Amino acid sequence: MRDLVEYVIAEAQRMGVEFADVRIVEVRHTSITLRDGVPEARAGTDFGAAVRAYVGGSMGFAYTTDVSRHSLLRALERAVAMARAGAGASAAPRPAELKAVEDSHEWPQQVRVEDVSVEEKLRDLAEVDKIVAGRGYVRSRTLVYSEAVERRVYGSTEGRFVEEARALVRVHATVVARQGDVVASASRSLGTIKGYVIWRKEDQEAFALRLLERVEGQLRARTPRAGVFPVVLAPEAVGVFVHEAFGHLAEADSIASGSALQGKLGERVASELVTIVDDPTIDDGFGTLKYDDEGVRTARVVIVERGVHKQFMTDRLYASLFNVDPTGNGRAESFRVRPIVRMRNTVLLPGDHRFEELLEGIRFGYYVVATRGGQTNLDGSFQVGVQEAYEIVNGEVGEPVRNLSISGNTLETLLNIDAVGRDFELHYGTCGKAGQAVPVSLGGAPVRVRAMTVGGRA
Repeated sequence: MRDLVEYVIAEAQRMGVEFADVRIVEVRHTSITLRDGVPEARAGTDFGAAVRAYVGGSMGFAYTTDVSRHSLLRALERAVAMARAGAGASAAPRPAELKAVEDSHEWPQQVRVEDVSVEEKLRDLAEVDKIVAGRGYVRSRTLVYSEAVERRVYGSTEGRFVEEARALVRVHATVVARQGDVVASASRSLGTIKGYVIWRKEDQEAFALRLLERVEGQLRARTPRAGVFPVVLAPEAVGVFVHEAFGHLAEADSIASGSALQGKLGERVASELVTIVDDPTIDDGFGTLKYDDEGVRTARVVIVERGVHKQFMTDRLYASLFNVDPTGNGRAESFRVRPIVRMRNTVLLPGDHRFEELLEGIRFGYYVVATRGGQTNLDGSFQVGVQEAYEIVNGEVGEPVRNLSISGNTLETLLNIDAVGRDFELHYGTCGKAGQAVPVSLGGAPVRVRAMTVGGRA
């Protein structure tokens, strides 16, 4: 692919553009679905290239699924024409410039996914399905194994040429159950970039039993009280909160649009116990990358350090706009779309408290383990649904509750954190923004929020 990248860059320089880059992406997909025990397998390859050109204060973009010299040249010409058509209309910042560099990196797999047959992967999935299907209250179940083996090659007129390869593996399971008039659902996910090591036989059983425990709790759960209570958030719930309710506020495009973090660099925005980072170097994360989709060397972003807002996430364009170094957060769902500012692995770092200490002193409150979607706004207000939660009574975890929701203001909630646990967990998912979905990891340590608004319904 290098010769194709060098050809496009040479043609861009011949055209006299101020900046151009090309990104060639190949992704080999495999998915296996077991829906109520019925298997379906799919496989395919997505292969194409994206070209950007910056001319006269405007950036043009084009892509092609035909990765040949002729088609790449046509894509470059379209990108240049688009840039020239927009030149002078509304000047966009020139992408932050970087030094020339050459690098190639492949994330190692302990067991290459390509070396494990579809039949073996299906057998492993079926073992989990058999355990889940054995419970009489289960009405439907869906298990999905997916893998994406990707290779990205990038070059720019700055003399940068980098390539990176990795494999992403994920299992996601959803179950719907019913007992009497009560209907409940639950889901769980696992992920890795280390190849086909997502589970051993004992892991399969543990995964299934934990999923069943989650839905069983919902079947026998009581309706929560509405009001303001102390709440302990488990690592999975912390991860979703930090990502959805806070992380998006710290993306440069959101800050430019007036998010709750606008103008707050150097100010206290959380309890001094809170440190939040977006870290592309975390071991085995879906956002673990050496380079982003703009050829930028990724860097750890310390969004909040001991309660103080220190940094925000940027791509090349917003780094130029804010006159800061790009952080390597320019990501694209595929070669068909432009990179935009996106999170990678966003987590709240551990503190010193044992889990039991987080519960101490709570006469009545809630322990929130896992969420199920919600809504957040630029002003920091949020409302999140919960799929697994329990009462806390006299310092101990009590009965499960269902149909609970939590809401409030993100910064007020972070300021209300008065204890952070020791235990760290990383979770895996997909983040949607501006019509694009990218794989991310999220998580952190459990926290205690001294007061949070809780809602419930019958």
